[in-house]
Amino acid sequence: MRIVSYLVLALLLATGCGHEDVTTPSEPLSPSTSVSSPALAKHQPTQPPEPRPQPPQAEPAPSLAASARKQIGRTTVYDGAYVGLSYPGGDIDIKRGVCTDVVIRALRDAYDIDLQQLVHEDMKANFTKYPANWGLARPDKNIDHRRVPNLMTYFNRRGYSLTAGKKTRDFKPGDFIPGDLVTCTVSGNRPHIMIVSNKTSRAGVPLVIHNIGRGAVEEDRLFDFPITGQYRVKRP
Repeated sequence: MRIVSYLVLALLLATGCGHEDVTTPSEPLSPSTSVSSPALAKHQPTQPPEPRPQPPQAEPAPSLAASARKQIGRTTVYDGAYVGLSYPGGDIDIKRGVCTDVVIRALRDAYDIDLQQLVHEDMKANFTKYPANWGLARPDKNIDHRRVPNLMTYFNRRGYSLTAGKKTRDFKPGDFIPGDLVTCTVSGNRPHIMIVSNKTSRAGVPLVIHNIGRGAVEEDRLFDFPITGQYRVKRP
């Protein structure tokens, strides 16, 4: 019986029964020691990737409609009085102005286009091509660009016109995009100019930004008056 017990004990020791199979390294692992076991590798700390440097983002250029909208609340008076201006880049007090001043200021802000200088230079070289409505014998840099008929002539000469003989009844809301310039005639057959907004009425008609008598405003009046021209000025 004692012999059998010795044989059973010898068999258990030979098979390792009752002990965990853990390998103990003869030396402690150093930080540089590679770990081949997936279980151990899973617990190794990982360094997050360094963020790539991003190029600086340029500020988006303002749209013509957005530049016109910035005048709302600032230009609060309709005033068409003759005023001597500096040149180029001349302007009257921002509180005052007429319909053309909304366009002049918006084009300067959004496109860096100075209608005062451009119209004056074109009139000096082509004076007879422009309307003679005011009995002038030569260009006047203080007022020429602030008159709607002169702007219409300049825009036509630059190839900005989109009307191509259209009549008011031919226009539809989908014909206009934000920033389009629209000329028309108001009471007493007076010329007027508006900037098409990027907002629409509930009926889907584009709003316009203009100064028709009480400063710069944004309202639903695109088809209130007979349209005489539609122009799309190109950004330089």
